[in-house]
Amino acid sequence: MISELASQEKVIGVKQSRKAIREGRVKRVYLACDADPAITTPVAEACQAAGCAEAGIPVETDYTLSQLGQACRISVGASVVAVLSA
Repeated sequence: MISELASQEKVIGVKQSRKAIREGRVKRVYLACDADPAITTPVAEACQAAGCAEAGIPVETDYTLSQLGQACRISVGASVVAVLSA
């Protein structure tokens, strides 16, 4: 699944991800398992609230900061990455 980060349109970072979630443009969110929970928890909660009657936006927490950063082809770690809907 992490391979989709290299090719899919995405936003990286907490602020951009939360904005995209509010706007309903996100189909999946990746949260780094080793990131500060104070950063990732509000994003995870926003994903659950975004889904109305559905289960919300799927959240993946299987990857580290550095793995997400490498998958997004950036030189630093990424705590939050949101894959955008087509």
